[in-house]
Amino acid sequence: MKNLLLLFSFFLLISCSKTEIIDEEPVIEFIPEAKCVNGFAGIYPCKNYDLMAHISLDELDGSNTPTNNLSGNDSWGWTDATTQKEYVLMGLNTGISFVDISNPSKPKVIGFLPTATVNSNWRDVKVYNNYAFVVSEATGHGMQVFDLTKLRSDTNLPQNFSAETTFTGFGSAHNIVINESKGYAYPVGTSRSGPFAGGPLFINIQNPLNPIDEGGFRNYSHDAQVVTYNGPDTEHVGKEILIGSNESEIVIVDITNKSNPIKLSTANYSNVRYVHQGWFSQDMRYFLLGDELDEFRLGNKTRTVIFDFSDLDNPKFHFDYFGPTDAIDHNGYVKNNTFYLANYTAGVRMIDITNIGNKSITEIGFFDTYPTNNIAGFNGAWSVYPYFESGNIVISDIDNGLFIIKKSN
Repeated sequence: MKNLLLLFSFFLLISCSKTEIIDEEPVIEFIPEAKCVNGFAGIYPCKNYDLMAHISLDELDGSNTPTNNLSGNDSWGWTDATTQKEYVLMGLNTGISFVDISNPSKPKVIGFLPTATVNSNWRDVKVYNNYAFVVSEATGHGMQVFDLTKLRSDTNLPQNFSAETTFTGFGSAHNIVINESKGYAYPVGTSRSGPFAGGPLFINIQNPLNPIDEGGFRNYSHDAQVVTYNGPDTEHVGKEILIGSNESEIVIVDITNKSNPIKLSTANYSNVRYVHQGWFSQDMRYFLLGDELDEFRLGNKTRTVIFDFSDLDNPKFHFDYFGPTDAIDHNGYVKNNTFYLANYTAGVRMIDITNIGNKSITEIGFFDTYPTNNIAGFNGAWSVYPYFESGNIVISDIDNGLFIIKKSN
């Protein structure tokens, strides 16, 4: 069924769009049928969000290595402050693909950065000062550092790039977090046999081409958010705070002094299955957490666990939000009063959190990149990047590649 649906999707896109050749660069032309009308944008279920363009995994892959098992994973964004162009950095099991989405209906694949060692289904990328920092669970991968200003080139596209340098102070990592206001990168999910047992590593990237190892915190983190705190807990304003999603609990750590990180508290909740990833509300009062395995193992609807973090030394469970489908939640990010949740087989869900203080949040839109089903499985939307000023929203899909969507007029 899945293969038939993908085949139908391919022929549908061929029939209602065309590929133009401009300086030998393939671009995808926006089509009116991609607007969200009567609950669908083409074959994709939707509500209040239009499809601007879709790029397949094959089009994104520049590894030149024949493979029958391409897959997508994480994604991030970069806006060139000089040109104001917007770029997507999308992870594949083979490397990182770079896509110019400044004209979202005609995206251009600029190039590809191959994996540092071998292929891996887990790859992550973040940005600091015009550089991309890439980690992977690939054996011995380390942290690739790539100069994003190379993407300004507009000839011989797509290009195959190489990293400016690769930091090898660690081998593999599941994820990477960057606090741009301080110039530090924090690989997490590193080797559990290392000195910090998979905990966040502290890497000074203020000179991106010369990363400096400044230690770490011994407490395994699968994912994390690091902020220069500016929330309601006045005791900690101005400090650098790490919120670790650590499989069985949330851990809050003051990492202002890299040589002396201080664990402030932990947070727990009922029916823990896998504490996966979370994000602060805009005012840093609340924390929205996804447990990756509760839908799969307990059979509940998509659950987001919300905490009151107004006192970082004493976090409190606030309430559970259950979505409308059985799908497993993955990565979620907050922009203003909207929570954008990559929800695997149910695509990306947009949730209004304006009334979160009164224990009420409401789904206001969605775009389903995996129309086959909404079961508790590990296909579909891996991540979402909602932070472009233009309103372009990027979805990276494990099976179907890159989607660019935008809120309907």
